[in-house]
Amino acid sequence: MNRLARESSPYLLQHADNPVEWFPWGEEAFARARERDAPIFLSIGYSTCHWCHVMAHESFENADVAAVLNESFVSIKVDREERPDVDRVYMAFVQATTGSGGWPMSVWLTPDLKPFYGGTYFPPSSRWGRPGFVDILREIARVWTSEHDKVVQSAEALTGQLRSLETIASSASVPGADAALATTVRQFQAAFDRRYGGFGDAPKFPRPSELLLLFRESARTGNAEAREMALRALRAMALGGMRDHIGGGFHRYSVDAAWRVPHFEKMLYDQAQLALAYLEGAQASGDAFYAEVAEDTLEYVRREMTDGAGGFYSAEDADSVPPERADEPRPHKSEGAFYLWRADEIDGLLGPDAAAFKRRFGIEPDGNAPMDPHQEFTGKNLLYVARSIDEHAREIGSTPLEVASALDRARLKLFAARSERPRPHLDDKVLTAWNGLMIAAFARAGRLLGPLAGAEASAAQCLETARRAASFVRDRMWTSATRTLLRRYRDGRADIDGYAEDYAYLIFGLLELFQADARPAWLEWALALQERQDELFWDEQAGGWFSTTGRDPSVLLRMKEDYDGAEPTASSVSVLNLLTLSHLVRNDAWAERVERTLRYFGTRLEQMGRAVPMMAAGLSTHAAGLEQVVIVGPDGEDRQALERVVARRYRPFSLVLSLNPEQRGDLSRLLPFMAAMQGANGRAAAYVCRNFTCRPPVSTPEDLEGALG
Repeated sequence: MNRLARESSPYLLQHADNPVEWFPWGEEAFARARERDAPIFLSIGYSTCHWCHVMAHESFENADVAAVLNESFVSIKVDREERPDVDRVYMAFVQATTGSGGWPMSVWLTPDLKPFYGGTYFPPSSRWGRPGFVDILREIARVWTSEHDKVVQSAEALTGQLRSLETIASSASVPGADAALATTVRQFQAAFDRRYGGFGDAPKFPRPSELLLLFRESARTGNAEAREMALRALRAMALGGMRDHIGGGFHRYSVDAAWRVPHFEKMLYDQAQLALAYLEGAQASGDAFYAEVAEDTLEYVRREMTDGAGGFYSAEDADSVPPERADEPRPHKSEGAFYLWRADEIDGLLGPDAAAFKRRFGIEPDGNAPMDPHQEFTGKNLLYVARSIDEHAREIGSTPLEVASALDRARLKLFAARSERPRPHLDDKVLTAWNGLMIAAFARAGRLLGPLAGAEASAAQCLETARRAASFVRDRMWTSATRTLLRRYRDGRADIDGYAEDYAYLIFGLLELFQADARPAWLEWALALQERQDELFWDEQAGGWFSTTGRDPSVLLRMKEDYDGAEPTASSVSVLNLLTLSHLVRNDAWAERVERTLRYFGTRLEQMGRAVPMMAAGLSTHAAGLEQVVIVGPDGEDRQALERVVARRYRPFSLVLSLNPEQRGDLSRLLPFMAAMQGANGRAAAYVCRNFTCRPPVSTPEDLEGALG
């Protein structure tokens, strides 16, 4: 076992028995490189990364390759999910020097951590137009010895160029929302796939922040096409192979343009953001289908990715042992093995229900994969919705109810059979940022699933799940005395100081939880976190929030994320957080920070809004202005009727609170504008307010409909 055996990261532990003499990122490794005057080989990945596994099996588990690494390099492993600060610095280098990036990331550094060569996956020997890993190692070792000064000078120059990328051109004023956001929507229209839904060509990644922006712009401007593009993308993902139709949840992305073939890993941040997008889709469309997809996704997370104490795990791998090879002494894992089905297997398991299931999900006798780049799907079927229930019922002369009942029975049987298979690896670390997103999704579902899908019991369960997760993070990862938030928890130990996204995402989750469960503690914690985030990460000179504190000398650059990708930037989420907070608690500094951040991102918003859709959603919210909807009254049907009115309308620029008189009294200390709010004649009343000025209260659903407009 090498030094990684002492680490907590599941990714590092996967490499603890490699013959490579790995170091974790830290001073011990840096000192060894300086002592030996040896270049550093830095390998960055994460535990559910398919190509990380491939490179590990081909190279890092190979004694001959390890011998070359051990002789000429100091080798360091980094889990990008635990150390996004390190990952971002060297990803910026790889993207700048090669034009692309990804994981595993392979970078060679001088002993003072300056990069001079990099890439992603390398095969052990030259193939597929890629140079072989061993050849690269030997050439770098030769150049380091024979042209040492030249390499060091090159690394210095490249690092200097990276520093120039730390800032972006900002605007003198907040960009005009109408022009900037109209341009952004047109960019989405140009990229929209009118045949299959979604944006661009293969591979297709879910980027829920895009959909949240389109829904907001449709609500703000009445642009129906923006809404329809978002709804079509959501429906295509829900019906396609990217969704797990047996166990719930979504896989990472679609390999093909038609959403048929997924890359099978499941990430917590995808489940959280997609659940939020589907809930908004249900509100925007009035179609319960979208709410049911959200409910199914959240049930998967609650069942499979939740710690016994309430925190949420990070991911499930794409690879697992095929069930037919489970008894082999050293079985080879393959992608999607847990999720694939043979037609005869379905026949044997489902009996008379097999025909309905096979027609619904496009099952073919010889397999149905339209593409199989690594010949891992031969003779097997990937589930996707090939026919609607109504269409299938007409074809066989049955009723939709009978077909749906057969499919429900089939799903339960296949779920039970699948649970006996070897499971994919579970990355069971708890990350604060991703938990914040998941808390937001469960809390929102707690408010909306009852009114949107008639799922009151599920809604109550979701709200309790959100509470437990927030308590988990507060009790294990937050120290109120020092105001310290930690990023990672695993095996009873929390570690790594939180980054800006940990604060921002958790605040977002707490604000959603506060709207679903109006306890002062959630708001008080959000306020404390926001104050601390601003102290640690706010850029007083340019605006926006840095990703790091800048205190770690091993992290060469203090970067500020400017791309809303699979995870939105801390600055984007923080703009939305401050817009919400400023409509609860008066604080002029927050409004100034929102405007300065929008100015900082102004040029990007005006020219490349598609790159920052969550920031664009912040601009949309800033332009529309937030309203406060407060429902006060005893627990009971009166209040629930008013809650249903609000929940069934898509009002993304509304901050909603529902509370009983006792809660109102507790909150009036924090929120003085609520002090005089009360029910009317023993019934619940709703107050619709803007800028802390409220219209007269209303007590009936009909009057609330009118007040909302």
